[in-house]
Amino acid sequence: MRRRSPSLRLALAGLALGAAVWGCAAGTLPPVASEGQRLEQARRAMSKREFSFAIELLKSYIDHNAGSRDVDEAIYRLGMCYLGTREWPSAEVEFERLLRDYPESDSSGSAAFRLGEALIGQSRPRDFDQEFTAKALEQWRGYLAGYPGHWLNPEALRRIAEARARLAGKLTDTGRLYLKLKLTHPARVYFQRVLDEYADTPSVGEARLGLALCDALEGRRREAIEALRRVEADHAGDPVARRAAWERARLERRSG
Repeated sequence: MRRRSPSLRLALAGLALGAAVWGCAAGTLPPVASEGQRLEQARRAMSKREFSFAIELLKSYIDHNAGSRDVDEAIYRLGMCYLGTREWPSAEVEFERLLRDYPESDSSGSAAFRLGEALIGQSRPRDFDQEFTAKALEQWRGYLAGYPGHWLNPEALRRIAEARARLAGKLTDTGRLYLKLKLTHPARVYFQRVLDEYADTPSVGEARLGLALCDALEGRRREAIEALRRVEADHAGDPVARRAAWERARLERRSG
């Protein structure tokens, strides 16, 4: 058996010792002179986007300072760190905790908005159920009602518009699926819901096109052609107008 040289053995021993020290450091928080210092360390870590390190500091602070005047700030910051690491369910828990246990906190308005972010982070692509999109939408609406004038109100309005557009798009996609299957009755239901509930979203043109195509499939070509003309006029310059023009031309050729 070949023996290692003394220098190689020393090098390997140094690596092992370094790994052991690193392992201990990774699982142990640095010593602090006070709990206030721990919270300050967490603030600094967050400013550097060292979210995982800040999470451990904040969890320790919250565990040992349940009655302190800064515990609500620590809970809010913990939720923000979880947003930073994209741990959406954990962020949801912390923001709900703050709103439930510290409703008078200076951070409650921001927590109400951020809770919507934690919910929308859990939503799935548009092909799937949009339960969390709907939850986020309701959360942002509740936030606006509960905290008028809060500094995040404009951002909440923007996020509400995005969530509504996403829900309208899901309805339109479902309507198109039924249309492809030539099931015009359920297709109409979904397209009409877009017009009734989401008239301010970009999906309106698609829904109107879908309803016109339902007319065509049901043999009402004249009504379909007129509806397609209106889509062309009302959505001029949009891709949906070009598609409406193509469908109208196709129907007109068949009618002739």
